[in-house]
Amino acid sequence: MLSADGSDAVIRVADEVRESAAVVALETTIVAHGFPPGEGVEVGLASERAVREAGAVPATVGVLDGDIVVGLTEAELARFDASARKLGPRDLAAAVVQGAVGATTVGGTLAACNATGIEVMATGGLGGVHRGWPVPPDVSADLDMLAATACLVVCSGVKSLLDVPATSELLETLGVPVLGWRTDTMPLFYTAHGGPPVSARVETVAEVAAIAAAHWELDRGGLLLVRPPDESLDDVEPLIERAIAAAEAEGVHGQAVTPFVLAFLHRESGGRTLRANRELVVGNARLAGEAALAAADSSARA
Repeated sequence: MLSADGSDAVIRVADEVRESAAVVALETTIVAHGFPPGEGVEVGLASERAVREAGAVPATVGVLDGDIVVGLTEAELARFDASARKLGPRDLAAAVVQGAVGATTVGGTLAACNATGIEVMATGGLGGVHRGWPVPPDVSADLDMLAATACLVVCSGVKSLLDVPATSELLETLGVPVLGWRTDTMPLFYTAHGGPPVSARVETVAEVAAIAAAHWELDRGGLLLVRPPDESLDDVEPLIERAIAAAEAEGVHGQAVTPFVLAFLHRESGGRTLRANRELVVGNARLAGEAALAAADSSARA
């Protein structure tokens, strides 16, 4: 059930979001857990500005005060810190009923997109198959949710700590197209090159919008648009391996792995990965805004 003011509703949609034809959903796990304390909110606001500069409306998603909020205000966004629950699709209902502050993952945000009809989302990296699978048997809920949701997700590939080739194979199995933004291979999050081939290379947002529309005409689900990072950190893989080993040695598992690894990388790289992460998140939001506007223009002409 949706309402503009949140009364007797699970999902509260901001008026601006409800009234716009070009909307980009943004997650809040990045804000709460992806950056050092205090910096996540700044990145979230910068992402919203990038979407607006591209001509679209940002809809940052999170759970507050018993509602799934689609279109957080700046004051509401400031409430998302490291104490917020990390919410995948399975966690939304419990967080709503229990009145928790909950930061949505890609999968959790896609669940809100599915309920509200938002067709474009931006993030940093997608979840996927963890290194070493099937031990542990850890595959992100992002993938199933993406396959089931008619939404274009703009990202810089899958998260750097994951098994990228295995995730690429699973995306193919799930029928999720991977469109390379002016690239023939999937970026490796911090690194621009070296990933598996994309299913199609695209050069313009008009082309992206047309492919997404055709995909949905076939009654299919989500698509990925992968954009290489502006600054490619080609020497980061050994550091990632150290971070993953440290997480295992300290008994860090499940949803806690990503924030642990990110903090390790940011610290041990002297801030290089932090800067690259910030820039790619905001750049992806800008491209998503351009894609959302192109899709809205195409629909208006149809």
